[in-house]
Amino acid sequence: MTAPFCRIDSPQLLTAREVTQVLREITFGRQVMVRVDDQSAAHPGMLGVDAEGWRISLMLDDARLCYCEAAISPDGRHWTLSGGDRYDPVSLLSTWELATLQALLKP
Repeated sequence: MTAPFCRIDSPQLLTAREVTQVLREITFGRQVMVRVDDQSAAHPGMLGVDAEGWRISLMLDDARLCYCEAAISPDGRHWTLSGGDRYDPVSLLSTWELATLQALLKP
């Protein structure tokens, strides 16, 4: 039984698949992504992007996209990487989608 505060069907939570779909829309050019200059990034390599109201925090190692740390949808729902997650949105991308997104993230 799931605790009430951890409900998967909570309207305030996003799934990794929903965030992956936004990343896919960016790679296919159906959503516009803008890099967000976040001087308060907690980790070196953290990059914030805005995609038509979606705020997504991505972790880069050199130019390689490693994983998605967090995302907030325009309606305020959120997703955050946690130790219990099987997948993060980046791991659900195809090889081509990952390569395309990495190319788009280059300064």
